[in-house]
Amino acid sequence: MTENRSAKSDLRRELIASRRALTPEAVEDAAARLAVRAIDLPELAGAGTVAAYVSVGTEPGTRALIDGLRARGTRVLLPVLLPDNDLDWAVYEGPESLAEVAHAGKMRLLEPAGPRLGPAAVTGADAVLLPGLAVDARGMRLGRGGGSYDRVLARLEAARSHPDLVVLLYDAEVVDRVPEEPHDRPVDAVATPSGVRRFRAA
Repeated sequence: MTENRSAKSDLRRELIASRRALTPEAVEDAAARLAVRAIDLPELAGAGTVAAYVSVGTEPGTRALIDGLRARGTRVLLPVLLPDNDLDWAVYEGPESLAEVAHAGKMRLLEPAGPRLGPAAVTGADAVLLPGLAVDARGMRLGRGGGSYDRVLARLEAARSHPDLVVLLYDAEVVDRVPEEPHDRPVDAVATPSGVRRFRAA
């Protein structure tokens, strides 16, 4: 498994470098198109609660998407990073409810300022939007390596909760194969600015 871990690190570096090369205009355009693609996904259209996240830097943009979900009455949960890299959750109450938070050794994140609901709150979501760097033809996701969403997925599995898992990426980040480790779990769908691919029927 050391070989797969090393392969993951190499692929992460390559994908992060590609994202950093994107212009602000390209990031903005992709975010607008991604919101249009994702908002009408069956996985989200019928969801009462969606666990999402606020994109930062050159990540595929989520701001328009979470605002669109909230505007149509969906309860949106957003993560709060804990010191051990686990995630707590709070309800998104609009752009004014976000606060920029500096975590030691990490990029500054936008987090919800409302009451914390606890890490287990994610188990009540009907759909979970996952950040990532790539997904392959089997639905295996490559994350950034911090382990936060590995814990989320393990918590869902332990609770026997089965929300739809959707990863949001750029078009070029849908790849042939992602190196995997035993703890990795596949997602149900990927949404990119150009379209949607499912690995399991919605």
